[in-house]
Amino acid sequence: MPLPTPNPDEEMEESAQAQHVPSVVNAVFNQPWAILPETYAIICEVVRIRSIGTRLTAEQIQERIGAGPIRPGAARKGAIAVLPLYGVLAQRMNLITQMSGGTSTELFGRAFNEAVREPSISAIILDVDSPGGSVFGVQELASEIRAARGTKPVIAVANSMAASAAYWIASQADELVVTPGGLVGSIGVLTAHQDISKAQEMAGIKTTLVSAGKFKVEDAPFAPLSEVAKASLQALVDERYGAFVQDVAQGRRVSVAAVKGGFGQGRLVGAEDALAQGMVDTIGTLDQTIARLMGRAPRAGLAAGGDIDWRQRRLREVSR
Repeated sequence: MPLPTPNPDEEMEESAQAQHVPSVVNAVFNQPWAILPETYAIICEVVRIRSIGTRLTAEQIQERIGAGPIRPGAARKGAIAVLPLYGVLAQRMNLITQMSGGTSTELFGRAFNEAVREPSISAIILDVDSPGGSVFGVQELASEIRAARGTKPVIAVANSMAASAAYWIASQADELVVTPGGLVGSIGVLTAHQDISKAQEMAGIKTTLVSAGKFKVEDAPFAPLSEVAKASLQALVDERYGAFVQDVAQGRRVSVAAVKGGFGQGRLVGAEDALAQGMVDTIGTLDQTIARLMGRAPRAGLAAGGDIDWRQRRLREVSR
């Protein structure tokens, strides 16, 4: 039987994945994430499988994470810019975001700022469908979006999910819309420590670390996490959660206590409950939002504020 002919494309893909694995492992474990816990668990499993040398294709990663095919990039609808914020979010593109059709917050921020500066664009829509992602770069992007208020309308549409880091970003827009069947919230931060000491012991491997610096290797995966190291990780998670809540409070113009005591308290919230809690301004679709901004349709769906026209409310807020 003849040996199979090597596929150069597959070999290049496998080599590229292998090169990215150490950096992805470092980014996934012992670092704060603002993401749905179930998505984070899947990402951890994907990284664990790759770390032991098992090759996963892009399709297999997409199947596990639940990502669909990569959708189109930024688009123009007349004078309206529609910027997609899809999939797992990360500051820079990495193995997970590339394979899952995710978004780099750094690249998204560039596209957003270009749309703000472009005089031919009269309004910006953030088309959001994301379970969240790494916290790195999110606070900076949220600040950029909030700073753009008053220049031109910025509307975020949860189409159909703005979870965790994605809600952190979307909540900074002038207006936040959620589709009738959409979900928003999951306000919280998490991380994980991987203890592989038992697995190494069963494999006959013993790792000895040589280090300098009192806490340099306190969260290394070759031993159980100590109480001191756990407290350090908890402090990191708490600090990022505090920034998350503070930004949501500013973006939604409510108190920090209102965000901590409501807004789902870490859970995803359906459209009508989100409207009632002040987490969103309107229930409607992306197409309805585009049509409204283009002057072809009235404000559709339910809205906070009853009969107060959005443009009047926006002018009132800007004048504060």
